Amino acid sequence: MRALGTASTGMLAQQLNVDVISNNIANMTTTGFKRQRAEFQDLLYQDMRRAGASSSDAGTIVPSGIQIGVGVKTASVYRITDQGGLEATGNDFDLAIQGDGYFRVLLPSGEEAYTRAGSFQMSPNGELVTQDGFTVLPAITVPQDALSVTVNSSGEVQVALDGQVNLQTVGQIDLAIFFNEAGLQPQGDNLFKESTASGAPSIGVPGSTGFGTLRQRYLETSNVNAVGEITSLITAQRAYEMNSKVITTADEMMSTTNQLK
Repeated sequence: MRALGTASTGMLAQQLNVDVISNNIANMTTTGFKRQRAEFQDLLYQDMRRAGASSSDAGTIVPSGIQIGVGVKTASVYRITDQGGLEATGNDFDLAIQGDGYFRVLLPSGEEAYTRAGSFQMSPNGELVTQDGFTVLPAITVPQDALSVTVNSSGEVQVALDGQVNLQTVGQIDLAIFFNEAGLQPQGDNLFKESTASGAPSIGVPGSTGFGTLRQRYLETSNVNAVGEITSLITAQRAYEMNSKVITTADEMMSTTNQLK
């Protein structure tokens, strides 16, 4: 019976759906996390009677035919890049992007990665780095005798020095945007890499056309909606149960056939 194979593809699809939902829920408090959504497509159809085929010598044709589907497949796991909420932290080196854009990060391999998590810190040399010690690009060094650090909405980093009235500019943070953000390749640790699907990055100053602005002493929270994820989880569970019921029913029907004498 086709129903056995068809229902099994439905169970596998819902297993993957639950995997995606569970990852979203697990990252509800991850800084800058963007939730994902599993998308599915129906599989090929078997033509038992082809639509448009001739049904008589008089030239009549079959109007609809008989096509039997054989299940479902996973089309993609799509990343939804909606803006997360902004949470005040009071930390001078916490930066949130309000709008489009990614911070640029230099990996130890020399490659460039991108992140929305602006929970930065200072290295022993005074460089602005990520929590893993990766340098934020372009490199910015804060003098050790700086009394305070200010980052304006355009990404200009200024410090107050003892004995000086005016603030001194020590660097400029820029952002990268992509034509297709969903095509970025996740690397873990809140980092992404450029891919063929994402396209090459465009680099610009925060606040310029197409680029978001920065908020100092804020972090962008995850865009996961707890109520929506729980609702999706319940829906996936019910779909899984219904597919398992189809398999049970098909098995009982086959057992009935086997008992015929």
